[in-house]
Amino acid sequence: MRRMSPEGRVLALTSVSALMILLDALVVTTALSTIRTDLGASVETLEWTVAAFALPFAALLMTASALGERYGRRRMLVAGLAVFTLASAACALAPSVGALIAARAVQGAGSALVMPHAMALLAAAYPAARRARALGVFSGVTGLATLGGPLVGGAVVQGLAWQWIFWLNVPLGLALIPLVRAGVPESRGAARRMDPGGVVLVTLAAVGLVWGLVRGNTAGWDSPEVAGALVAGAVLLAAFAAWERRAAEPMLPMGFFRVRAFAAGNAAGFLLYAAIFGAAFFLAQFLQNGLGYGPLGTGLRLAPWTVTLFLVAPLAGRLVARVGERPLITGGLLLEAAGFAWIAVVASPDMAYAEMVAPLMLAGVGVSLAMPAAQNAVIGAVPAIGVASGTFNTLRQFGGAFGIAVTAAVFAASGGYGSPDDFAAGFVPATWVMAALAATAALAGLGTSGRRVPSPAAARTDTAPAQPTALRS
Repeated sequence: MRRMSPEGRVLALTSVSALMILLDALVVTTALSTIRTDLGASVETLEWTVAAFALPFAALLMTASALGERYGRRRMLVAGLAVFTLASAACALAPSVGALIAARAVQGAGSALVMPHAMALLAAAYPAARRARALGVFSGVTGLATLGGPLVGGAVVQGLAWQWIFWLNVPLGLALIPLVRAGVPESRGAARRMDPGGVVLVTLAAVGLVWGLVRGNTAGWDSPEVAGALVAGAVLLAAFAAWERRAAEPMLPMGFFRVRAFAAGNAAGFLLYAAIFGAAFFLAQFLQNGLGYGPLGTGLRLAPWTVTLFLVAPLAGRLVARVGERPLITGGLLLEAAGFAWIAVVASPDMAYAEMVAPLMLAGVGVSLAMPAAQNAVIGAVPAIGVASGTFNTLRQFGGAFGIAVTAAVFAASGGYGSPDDFAAGFVPATWVMAALAATAALAGLGTSGRRVPSPAAARTDTAPAQPTALRS
């Protein structure tokens, strides 16, 4: 660490912090069957080990971002790491599924403090001209966590025990806290008062929307619980937007969405992560339930998809300065859509795994090009780095929940878990949906910058007044 530049230390520490959080978001999926047997959980209660993490994570991101702007991003990042580490130990020690669900909820709350501030601290540490390259490395590391969850989870569960997917966070978190305090400079946004009305409205809106998306396929999309949650979430979101337009010091100025690059980058990010999370959820299951591989074998066979992200995303970050965000977002997402469509064409229970290698690599290269470009488009579009990071990460979580919900609904309508043939019958249309989500994200990416030209807002410090400006064509 001592030989690194100050910027390099920030990049390393924020990337590892985000890696730990995002890896835990999906690593538990490959351990579900083992946890069910060990704790005697039902399928429905088991699903809450995933939902209990996702709900507070999504619901508190915007609030956490506002706290960091006012009280210090590094301070909130350290607090989030502490909460997440303690909750991880509680997960590992959980004597029942109820205790595990409660500890997972605390993990989600800690994660909400980490993610927006990791990205915001990184963006604040780099000048605009070199920010895209740093975000490319950050995307490679965090994207590898998102896509590599099945590999890590499978290896840990098969080689050790499910509790170790949580125990591994404890020494890492304890090491990160003092390193972040020493190696990451504190930063804040513009001096503004808290917006309590906005905080309450956006938190409740997020809870309603994510609750409905998570519970839709279990309770039924037409059930009063799910329909009520989705309607309440949508109404509260509209109320939040109306409140923010009138607030003297809003936590999210609605005028930012009139900046084309900000709106388009967030839309592309939402759909990008919808496709990624849907794919991460079902590709691993297809390899296990459709082709008969074990957890570790499944993770290794997803490597053509996951490793490409780690290798290509840093290179994509360098390309942003040369060609702009639009070609990378649109071109990359079209490659991802083509990869998923290819898998949908060849998928069957009697296929050879070798037939999946090329389309997995194609999809991996595509998302590797698009991910850092979408993040850079949003971060550079407005002068408030913390607000931009909080918005992007919130929509990222919404996108993930939406992607899993939509693909799961399509899967359930056409197939099931009764046999490999049943699973393939649902997997194929679900994969077509992943391709459609990626293609739609590519269309959204057309609204971002076609040529990278450093803008006045991107060049300013993020302590400038949070007013939207016309930034890029």
